[in-house]
Amino acid sequence: MAGIRRDSKGRDRVLIKDQRYQWSMWLGIFLILFCALFILKAGFDGRFHSVDTLQEYIRSFGLIGPLILIAIQAFQVVIPVLPGFLGCIVGVVLFGTAGGFWCNYIGISLGSLIAFILARRFGAPLVESLFPQKNYQVWIKRIQSAKSYTLILFLCILLPLAPDDFLCYFSGLMKLSFRKFTWIILLGKPWCILAYSILAAKIG
Repeated sequence: MAGIRRDSKGRDRVLIKDQRYQWSMWLGIFLILFCALFILKAGFDGRFHSVDTLQEYIRSFGLIGPLILIAIQAFQVVIPVLPGFLGCIVGVVLFGTAGGFWCNYIGISLGSLIAFILARRFGAPLVESLFPQKNYQVWIKRIQSAKSYTLILFLCILLPLAPDDFLCYFSGLMKLSFRKFTWIILLGKPWCILAYSILAAKIG
C-alpha cells in the first residue's frame, strides 16, 4: 500500500508540474502578444521612423524608459520593426554608453531566445512565412556544405551585418540544444552591440 501511495503522489507532482508549465507558457504567450500589440501600435504611429522619434517615445515613459527599450529591442528580433542599430544609438543617447549597452544587450538576447523557441515550437512553416524563401534555401545549402553549424552561427552572431534575426529562427530548426544556443548568444552578441554603443557615443 505504501508503494501505491508513493506512486500516486509522484503522479500528482508530475500533474502539478505540467499544469504550472502550461500556465507559465500561456502567461508568457499573453505577455508577448500584449507587448507585440503595444509596440506595433507605436510603429504604426510613426514612433520608430528615426532616432529622434524613437528617442522622444522612450523618454516619454520616464523611469521605465530602459524597460521600454529592452522590450522594443527584444521585439525587433522576433518581428523586425526597426533596425537593431537604431535602438543601440538611442540607448546610448538616453542612458549613456554603459546603460545603453545593457538595455540593448538584454533586449536583443531575450528576443533571440524567443525567436529560437518559436521556431522550435512551430517549425519550418513559421520561419518560411517570416523570411524570403531565398534566404532559407541559401542557408540550407551553407549548412549542408559546412562542417560545424555551431561555429558558423557563433561567427555570424559575433560579427556585424550578418542576418542575426533569421539565424535565431533558423537555429530553432537545427539539432542545436537551447542551452548551447543560449551560450552562443550570451558570448557572441555583446561585442557587436558594444561596438555600436561606442561608435554611437563618439558620434553623439
